[in-house]
Amino acid sequence: MKTTVKNISDTKVELTITLSAEKLAIAEQVATTKLARDIKVAGFRKGKVPVAVAAKNIDPQVLQEAILDNAISKAVAEAFVEAKIQALDRPAVEVKKYVPGEALEFTAETEILPVVTLGDYKKLKAKTEKVEVSEDEINEIIERMRKGFSEKKVVERAAKDGDETVIDFVGKKDGIAFDGGTGNDYALTLGSNQFVPGFEEGVVGHKTGETFDIELTFPADYGSEELKGAKVTFTTTIKSISEIILPELTDELAAKAGPFETVAELKDDIKRELTSQKERENGDKLKDDLVNQLIAVSKVPVPEILVADQMKSIEQDFINNLMYQGLSIEQYLENKGFESKEKWIETEVKDVADKRVKAGLVLAELSKVEKVEATTDELDAHVETYRQQYAKNPEALKQFEQPEVRRDIANRLLTEKTVDLLVELNTKK
Repeated sequence: MKTTVKNISDTKVELTITLSAEKLAIAEQVATTKLARDIKVAGFRKGKVPVAVAAKNIDPQVLQEAILDNAISKAVAEAFVEAKIQALDRPAVEVKKYVPGEALEFTAETEILPVVTLGDYKKLKAKTEKVEVSEDEINEIIERMRKGFSEKKVVERAAKDGDETVIDFVGKKDGIAFDGGTGNDYALTLGSNQFVPGFEEGVVGHKTGETFDIELTFPADYGSEELKGAKVTFTTTIKSISEIILPELTDELAAKAGPFETVAELKDDIKRELTSQKERENGDKLKDDLVNQLIAVSKVPVPEILVADQMKSIEQDFINNLMYQGLSIEQYLENKGFESKEKWIETEVKDVADKRVKAGLVLAELSKVEKVEATTDELDAHVETYRQQYAKNPEALKQFEQPEVRRDIANRLLTEKTVDLLVELNTKK
């Protein structure tokens, strides 16, 4: 077998493969043996027909097709292994010359795992921000905690900011009710900014039992194309008004919120939690930044097939998340003003997929260069962590027994260790 390699691009290759009569003879023998299993010949049971007898009863055209298929399949596999080229897809084959029993020449073209050339990954700019927690941030958490322990008292006075109102409303544009603009027994806390700007202010000053109109103009950048900049009228009825009574911040309240004896202990705990959260966020930001820098200083050819696979994955994950929110992709596209699904993919999905592929390729190369490995014990510990997360889901637990799931977890672990190494190499003092 003779093989010639032609690099069409950094991510695509064409192999020209020539097979001799000897190789074709082997392919003919294999093809004949396979076809003999289905040949019917008088005096022989199906599947027991001798190859020599079967050969005389096989349709010559069917035999030649089988010979070609067998010869090409085996030759392609051997050629890519010998050339040490990792194909990312089934090669597109084109027969250039075929003389039965004498010679076969064909080309096999496919996208390949590209050669990645790393830049200087030890001299990236690691930007770490100092973590600080302000009193305002602590107080914001405390206010939310106080609201959790608040009491509601029905009042007969006019509604004001901070009250919880229960309302019915119907929104109309040009006198016609629009989708999503109607609600019954809706609990709305005034000042929470849940509704269109101006709506909650329009409720303030009205009493229980009143029905009134609130005329508004939707923001020009509102999600729905139908309502962008639209003038609407909400006919609203207040069914009840409750004053929210917040408890005083005392040591007793701190004790109710957790294992604290004083307000000071509660605040210290909140500060520790906020600090830890910010440190994790800073760490994630640093990792992302260093990976992006590594991509920028490296040569990372991007195979189209890998980007396409990532785009499908991102699209499906996004659609699933929308479903959890009770939305469809069609509703999302309409709300965001995309004229088509293809436009959304081009605008929001393609770049993300491209970056993911580049990150995967560059980190895979770094792990090879730095000989990063994941031990069996580390993998077992990782798998156990996942198992604990799904401990109450027997069906999900079964997945972790599958080899492909374990391989996927191993790949994630290797990526995590490689990113951690990248951080370590660029934060040494």
